[in-house]
Amino acid sequence: MTSSPRPARILPAIVVSQLAGSSTWFAGNAVLRDLEAAWHLAPGAIGQVTSAVQLGFIAGTLVFALVAIADRFSPRRVFLLCALAAALANAALLAAPPGLATLLACRFATGFFLAGIYPVGMKIASGWYRSGLGSALGFLVGALILGTAFPHLLKALGQSWPWERVVAGVSLTCAAGGLVMVLLVPDGPYLSRSQRFDAGALARVFAVREFRASACGYFGHMWELYAFLAFAPLAIARHVEPAQVSLWSFWVIAAGAVGCVAGGLASLRFGSARVAALQLAASGLCCLASPLLLVAPAPVALGFLVFWGVVVSGDSPQFSALNAANAPREWVGSALTIANCIGFAITIVSLQLLSVLAEVLPAHWLFVWLAPGPALGLLALRPLLRRA
Repeated sequence: MTSSPRPARILPAIVVSQLAGSSTWFAGNAVLRDLEAAWHLAPGAIGQVTSAVQLGFIAGTLVFALVAIADRFSPRRVFLLCALAAALANAALLAAPPGLATLLACRFATGFFLAGIYPVGMKIASGWYRSGLGSALGFLVGALILGTAFPHLLKALGQSWPWERVVAGVSLTCAAGGLVMVLLVPDGPYLSRSQRFDAGALARVFAVREFRASACGYFGHMWELYAFLAFAPLAIARHVEPAQVSLWSFWVIAAGAVGCVAGGLASLRFGSARVAALQLAASGLCCLASPLLLVAPAPVALGFLVFWGVVVSGDSPQFSALNAANAPREWVGSALTIANCIGFAITIVSLQLLSVLAEVLPAHWLFVWLAPGPALGLLALRPLLRRA
């Protein structure tokens, strides 16, 4: 295997591509209020819209794993094609007939092709890193978080823009990310074939105590993560003018990139299990404190949400590293696919729960219902913490 030096542009190019490619994830959320007015949608569809993306991602992950697309073809070309397809699925809102069914279908299709962006970007990075992958994952997941926040920033910067321009801008950004990847990042010297997906591996991989611990910790993290990211704008709206909600939503979500990068660097010294547990515990405490701090004066409440944004996303790359490290070598591909699919399925349950509760509870009481996720995740991590 060649040991040629890694060009300095590789990690920045992958990070930029990942950021741009994942920008379509929350595009529907960023323009939902405008769509509710323009398309005469019933209010409160945020849970359905976000869940549609999650369902598409689950379906895409399974299909990509079953067909082994990233094994049979160059992953950077897969990334490009999926970035272009996700951009088109997102832009389809501009030409499709208005209605909730149209919105959900476009969001599902976008999520499906995101399965060829987020995981495939990780595979591309692994082709360039024999060591230090955990730290690199911190940058890559940070880029994913920035990408999900980007539509809120675009909406905030273009206050006078119609929603169509925001959607078009996100689609162009996503397509550009695919081009950056294919033009600047060749296949790495350590690129290897992933294990094919094996549905029968479910019982076998969860029989491994260490993998079960890291996976269940990840599930607790996922119970909280996307529900917080989706519903944070409701809490923000209590403290700022309507025109400022998108900008503050960007800052709260984008703060997770700081947690991802800092956690990745800290894991080199303290280990992924300890870093993940610390951030998960901090996020769980935020859940419990939210009924009090979200009704505090605006500077306190907004600062609290930004801090929460740091820790709620910051443990993501550490759970990815733990799941990869503790999966049985012969079933690592199936193990990671199974964990991702279960984790994203859990996000749909918590999203729908908060959608229902939002109809009967004020925003500052919503997030306390996410606390069981971090609590159970910390309990699950105990074997790994004892070993660490």
